[in-house]
Amino acid sequence: MHTNNVERTGGRRSPKAHGGRAANAPGKARGGSGSRSPAHLPRRRAESPERSSAEARREEILAAAIEEFARFGLYGTAVDRIADRVGISQPYIFRLYGTKKRLFIAAARQVCNRIQRAFAAAASASPERPLDAMGHAYADLLSSRAELLVLLQAFAASEDPEVKRAVSARYAELWEFVARTSGASRVEVRDFFAAGMGMTVGAALGLNRLFEPLDPSEKRR
Repeated sequence: MHTNNVERTGGRRSPKAHGGRAANAPGKARGGSGSRSPAHLPRRRAESPERSSAEARREEILAAAIEEFARFGLYGTAVDRIADRVGISQPYIFRLYGTKKRLFIAAARQVCNRIQRAFAAAASASPERPLDAMGHAYADLLSSRAELLVLLQAFAASEDPEVKRAVSARYAELWEFVARTSGASRVEVRDFFAAGMGMTVGAALGLNRLFEPLDPSEKRR
């Protein structure tokens, strides 16, 4: 089991762990020969080091969890493997997420969040054809194979009531976002998600070429 400075500081790395001095250590101001008076420094709201470190650690844990859950699913993944990837202890992960199931759900939501951000950016860049733009954006995400496999693992684990509630709710939110943002009809949105599922399966099986978005001229054939 791994232990390190992160655990001894409650998830925060000490300045010595990075080989640097403390943030409040005295020093010279940039471009000058002496220190500046605090009265001349711009005021800004300081971000809590504890909160900043915890949020960064959560992102690292989710990234590692996505890689492991993509390969082994909810039941086959060992939390200590995720901890090893991040370089922290298993108890620290449980302190942040409570259970492996909640970490799995958080990983699935993280993937959906990334998809929705990509859809939003695509629709904003092509307001005249938002649905087509979102389809091409999803095609660009197919290279992130681990994230797509996490989606499939989440669907496969939906016999668990807690997983089903969380994943179905997030999937419905994504559906509503596409419908609202694109202004497309119910049939168009349904076909959009059906094509997306085909693209997901194709990426998982290495058959991306079968589900590439079609040009308008090809749609008539």
